[in-house]
Amino acid sequence: MKFRWVWLLIGLGFMGISFTNEKMTPEKLGEKLFLDPILSADQTIRCASCHIPAYAFSDTVAFSKGVGGKLGNRNAPSVMNMSMRESYFWDGRAATLEAQVVGPIENPVEMNLPFKEAVRRVRQNKTYQQLFKQVYGRLPDSVAIVSAIAAFERSLETDKTPNDRWLNDEPGGMSEAQLRGRELFLSTRTRCFDCHFTPDFTADEFRNIGLFNGTTMNDSGRYLITHNLADIGKVKVPGLRNVAMTAPYMHDGRFKTLREVIDYYDEPDKLFHGAINRDTILPKKIGLNEQEKQDMVAFLHALTDDRFVKMSSTK
Repeated sequence: MKFRWVWLLIGLGFMGISFTNEKMTPEKLGEKLFLDPILSADQTIRCASCHIPAYAFSDTVAFSKGVGGKLGNRNAPSVMNMSMRESYFWDGRAATLEAQVVGPIENPVEMNLPFKEAVRRVRQNKTYQQLFKQVYGRLPDSVAIVSAIAAFERSLETDKTPNDRWLNDEPGGMSEAQLRGRELFLSTRTRCFDCHFTPDFTADEFRNIGLFNGTTMNDSGRYLITHNLADIGKVKVPGLRNVAMTAPYMHDGRFKTLREVIDYYDEPDKLFHGAINRDTILPKKIGLNEQEKQDMVAFLHALTDDRFVKMSSTK
């Protein structure tokens, strides 16, 4: 835990986060709440405990620890580049960022605090009383608290990447390896772009990528929300901006590196057998050679925002 908080503090400095001598805005107020353990039952867990700024607001482990050391059952995704999303969480159970805010606070294996109690705590805090009056013209309430955190999360957009510069014909674009990887990514051979398109490399769809067999891999995903048999094993397709920073990968965090992800998609049945309801959009075997795999990984690194690039190069 000590190591994780060192990286959180480094990340806050890296992101330029500061609350002193600044005009308070909804985004800054939401940022303060995001970093405050006041929203957890025993005041030990922050939103930033599982969404670490230095790692593109994702975690570094497969399953995050909540109050009392309880483990979650899904990987904590990045909360960056969320302003254009149509649904939230791996199963899409929240339709807006505002609706998403309450879930982790009340979840018994995350922050484990009834939202009414969270509101009461914030409302009784003298600092927050002043800040909410300054920003919203009233004392903290459930609507304003949710609005502030959602406003902060909407501000976490990134567009300063080698890929963006290449698209805009600006200096500092992609390398030859990254361009080769891009061609593979867009090709009908790999079909990556069939699921990872739009500027954030996701279409907000739900797909079963072969990680459900009903036994050793038994997260039913989207089905738990819709109860539609066609949704068994489907999870939300994540965006890929800053993906080099957000290991481990997949909803269960089973892959530690981007190379492992590429190896899996290259030949899914080589690693896991008995997949149920796997999406037919996935090739059964792509047949990438070593250079092509390296190029694909290089392209995914080209989606890393400049603020993370030094750390990304070590991954």
